Amino acid sequence: MLIDSHCHLDRLKAAPDQSSLRQIIHEAKSRGVEYFLCVNVRQNGFQAMKERVSEFEQIFMSAGVHPLDVQEGLDVNELQDFIKDPKVIAIGETGLDYFYADETRSIQQTCFEQQIALAVDVNKPLIVHTRDAREDTINFLKQGHADKVGGVLHCFTESYEMAKSAMELGFYISVSGIITFKNAAELRTTIRKIPKERLLVETDSPYLAPVPHRGKENQPAFVRDVAEFVAELRGETYEELAAYTSENFFHLFKDAKR
Repeated sequence: MLIDSHCHLDRLKAAPDQSSLRQIIHEAKSRGVEYFLCVNVRQNGFQAMKERVSEFEQIFMSAGVHPLDVQEGLDVNELQDFIKDPKVIAIGETGLDYFYADETRSIQQTCFEQQIALAVDVNKPLIVHTRDAREDTINFLKQGHADKVGGVLHCFTESYEMAKSAMELGFYISVSGIITFKNAAELRTTIRKIPKERLLVETDSPYLAPVPHRGKENQPAFVRDVAEFVAELRGETYEELAAYTSENFFHLFKDAKR
């Protein structure tokens, strides 16, 4: 069994309707992918996302506002209503991105603080996006007592030192198709060091398709390619990595029902 721990199924151009989405899920299952976490990035897109995935028992959801979408605003009370849905197992995708949107640094920080506080209040883990904001990301997590709920640094591309700091707060490190890219030598060195008890795999579909699918729209089925690459990188079998990353998913996201 394999789990795509981070995807955006509502954003797939290849799935404009329910029939095509069913086919994409079927293709993923044919490659051993049994569960999916569909991640919310825009608050005003949550209901549409929910409508797209509600028929699938094996698809979980998150609720939150991405750091590149904070200008649309954050209504914590509305997020609290979203979280009442039993399929919502995490808060996010939240975090800090100074690479693409340094000009919104202040509002990003405010929204990140609010979502950390919400996660702690409702006892759900955080899904964190971080880019060129290593120190601030860790500091906000510490100050907000995110260690009480833990979470994941998704699509990880940062240093081992940052990964270590996050793991000390109870966070997991998630690997995407970026690990297969030619320029990912430093990331590969980092991922070799991550304890298996703290590792997850993801697609971040529809973005960042792994080798050998570069140039295509990413799909959950391709998490198999990520997992096989990471297993070989770490000197493990695919079956070993699939088993422990799946257990890690359910250990972190305790509200996810098998």
